[in-house]
Amino acid sequence: MDEKEFILNKSAQVSNLEVSDSDMNKINKYTLEKLTKDEVFVFKVAMCDNEIDRDYEVFTVKALNELSKLFVGKTVIKDHAMSADNQVARIYATEVVSDASKSTQRGEVYTQLVAHCYMLKTESNKDLIAEIKGGIKKEVSVGFRSQKAVCSICGTDNRKKWCDHYNGRTYDGKLCYFTMEDITDTYELSFVAVPAQPKAGTVKNYGGVKEEKQVENDEQPVEQPENNQNKAIEDSINLRVRLTDSFLFANKN
Repeated sequence: MDEKEFILNKSAQVSNLEVSDSDMNKINKYTLEKLTKDEVFVFKVAMCDNEIDRDYEVFTVKALNELSKLFVGKTVIKDHAMSADNQVARIYATEVVSDASKSTQRGEVYTQLVAHCYMLKTESNKDLIAEIKGGIKKEVSVGFRSQKAVCSICGTDNRKKWCDHYNGRTYDGKLCYFTMEDITDTYELSFVAVPAQPKAGTVKNYGGVKEEKQVENDEQPVEQPENNQNKAIEDSINLRVRLTDSFLFANKN
């Protein structure tokens, strides 16, 4: 199946992650030989939250909790190149963190999904670890599958049927955005290069079917703006979210 990419921007404050005995117990569940603290480099990734993002999409807190469970144990790769040689780290734990002092545009308590990752301190990983610590490698992208993409204006699930509302536009004073719900699968966390900038007004196809209106006599269908063309109706159910400007929280030596 084809995959559809959706560009999101996230940011968080940098903090250190000290490796505890509890962390090592979780990490060693994925190893054949028991590792020590000196053999691993541990970092945190702010993956996503429940705020309406710059692509006018939002996760429910329920969806964040679903993502949290599904991402544990998933691999970390580079540039979405799915090969065994390209695996550089693994997610060994996740946490859903709420901050009661902050609220979202929707009036909810701000909540964020954070992944705890580890990689081996090997010669081949030395440069990557240095780049993470130095803030060079800080953009990441996550792949997941969602069963719902609900329009805030009409309540239509655009995974089933494509509505005529455009995320980012305002209708009768109400902002249009799409809510990601019912997460059923996750794939990988990937380091990416400089992310592409989202195009204003771009309409995304979430996999739902658009109902075609019948054209009477010689009436021609209204031409849609170029950046709103739906090309061919894709039946993709894989939603990939590229979370740009996400900060990696590096562990100090």
